[in-house]
Amino acid sequence: MRQKPVATPGAAGEQGGRWARLLASAPRWLPVLLVLEGLVMYVLAVKAPPGPYWGVDPEEINGLGLISALPVTAFAAILIMVVSFFVTVAQSTDRKFLLLFQIAAITFALHGVGALVAEEPRFPTAYIHAGFVEFIGRTGETAINIDARMGWPGFFALFAFVTKAAGIEDLTPILNWSPLLSNLLYLLPFVLILRQVVATTRARWFAALLFILVQWIGQDYFSPQGFTFALYLVFVAILLRWFGRVEPRTKPIPPKGLRRLLARLDAMTPGELANTGMFRADKLLMLMLLLALFVAATASHQITPFMMLGVLTAFLLFKRTSLTWGLPFFLGLVVLTWISYMAVGFWVGQIDTIFGGLGRVLDNLQTNTGDRIEGTDALHALVLQARLGILVVILALAAVGLFRRLHRGVFDRAALILLCVPALALAMQSYGGEMGLRIYMFALPGACLLAAYAFFPNMPADSADVREETVPLRKRNVRFNPDLTRKISLVLAACMAVAFAGAFLVARYGNEKFERVTSGEVAAMHHVYEHDKPSARVVYLVPKLGPEVTPTLPWGERDIELVNFAGQAQVFKDPTNITGVIDSLKPGPESPRNTYVVVSRGQVSYLQLNEGFPEGWGEKFRAALDAAPELKRVFSNDDAALYTWGKFVRGTEIPDPRPYKVQGEPTSPWTPVGIGALAVTWIALFGYEVIRLNGPRRAPRARRWMLAVAIPAFAVALGVIVERFVYIAGLN
Repeated sequence: MRQKPVATPGAAGEQGGRWARLLASAPRWLPVLLVLEGLVMYVLAVKAPPGPYWGVDPEEINGLGLISALPVTAFAAILIMVVSFFVTVAQSTDRKFLLLFQIAAITFALHGVGALVAEEPRFPTAYIHAGFVEFIGRTGETAINIDARMGWPGFFALFAFVTKAAGIEDLTPILNWSPLLSNLLYLLPFVLILRQVVATTRARWFAALLFILVQWIGQDYFSPQGFTFALYLVFVAILLRWFGRVEPRTKPIPPKGLRRLLARLDAMTPGELANTGMFRADKLLMLMLLLALFVAATASHQITPFMMLGVLTAFLLFKRTSLTWGLPFFLGLVVLTWISYMAVGFWVGQIDTIFGGLGRVLDNLQTNTGDRIEGTDALHALVLQARLGILVVILALAAVGLFRRLHRGVFDRAALILLCVPALALAMQSYGGEMGLRIYMFALPGACLLAAYAFFPNMPADSADVREETVPLRKRNVRFNPDLTRKISLVLAACMAVAFAGAFLVARYGNEKFERVTSGEVAAMHHVYEHDKPSARVVYLVPKLGPEVTPTLPWGERDIELVNFAGQAQVFKDPTNITGVIDSLKPGPESPRNTYVVVSRGQVSYLQLNEGFPEGWGEKFRAALDAAPELKRVFSNDDAALYTWGKFVRGTEIPDPRPYKVQGEPTSPWTPVGIGALAVTWIALFGYEVIRLNGPRRAPRARRWMLAVAIPAFAVALGVIVERFVYIAGLN
């Protein structure tokens, strides 16, 4: 008989040592394993055919949104990825690439789930933006009289050029993945911003994670706002990294009063890193990039350049940039010039609409808060309240973080500026009730950074990345065991991150029942495009007639100059009352041939969740339309139907579309003088800023000459801009 080999004590000890070394190295490989496991688990959970523990069935989506249809394994996968992140953060070394990958994985899970489960790109407004791109690529022109957004065509023209150069004919993949790609793009400049603050590694990366977890407002779809927000973050990153200014206070502190309080704040340890010095050529290059970013934002969106300008001005006021006061005047003139000269078709005849909200802070606040948290569906009301709850929590954490940093003798001016400056936009106008969303979006960088300090407020005295960090100047008495408080802070931060991840899914995808676009709805719109020669008119459903109502439809993807989407049909909670549809289709000057009423799943869901329409209303309403002798159904599927007037007078022709070309922009007598003054002002102010890059004492005579030329030229240019508003508005 063969005897079994007997393990020697030496072999057993060697095997035990191998296991001990493996366990000892767990902090290196465990986070990688966890995040990869979470990613694979998440994709399988979302993309698998619907079952008890995996797969997403869109029919299960209710008033809570997409979260009601997500399987339990998807939540487990997100939890695993969050745990992986905190396992890495708990280590003493700054594993930058791993942390960035972990945050990117969490971003994919939260911001990419819409693209993973959608049969068509979600969010109806993205389709009209694709239509603008298609129109510019096809005609080579913009048409502000078709839509006011075409007065800021930078974003659309850029994608028209890219798609045409690359031979891209279908924008569907770009529309589908824009939210995920946008948020991944936001991460890069935000991480660069975080590299310029005096904070621990844990605080920096937790702020980056928070930035992903609380960015629920959904302005990252294929839109100029999503694009220019990335430009805004790069703008701020350049200001801090290449033009940051941190100087210790040398003046004595006054004995009492408000000046003493302000002086004590000024004397605290700066929360930002000082610029270590650069070559003049590098500074000049970054200054030109700063100007290019601002011009691109000005040409693409109405609000973003004002946010950029506000942050720059605040940095100058609070002495956090080495740039001069000439730059805000330079950039402010860029914005006013674009509005006055390039967007005339937008403001002509709408002066009261544009400037009517100036100074009405309380009215704008009500429009952007109270009016946006109303809802009739009980579950959907929870979604709206959850959004407000996230806002309250993140602001409360930011306040706690600011207090804890002040308690340690650190004053974070830059973070406070980034948080507070966007709120000034409430004094402008309500922006169709969406200014609050824009303010929240632009305030997020500062809010997330200060909120991270609520958990990790200490100065980075023992960081592995000490070359870019500073040791605290003040010695504080420690009441508790530092190791214990660090562990407690880490656990609390992890719990808050998990709570925010769950709240994000509710807040971000709570409108999924009507923001989700189906193939049937897209097919209905394509039927219109196939029959829009020479023109067509689409009427959508509204609970009450009025302006500024965006259709809950994938509208305007093609032929925006041929199809008019301005028609409205009033509907009532009684599905048999179709008088509004009859009135909207009855032949007349406002309802020519080729007019369609569209009934879609998204519109019906919106009416049920937000207007209290009863369950089953859509089926009964379509049945009533089918039974109406005056109407004719020309297209139908499970998700959408199109109706037209049944009979027209013989010989009635389809009208030609409204011409999108204008005979020329209106001008004023002083416009040529204003253009010349603009050129002189910009050249003089740019020269002043370039000379100033060498230092505050270089070429003082040349800088005085530059200012002597720029100031009167600026006054003339500004006067002509005012004259254009008064003169052209008076003509119209």
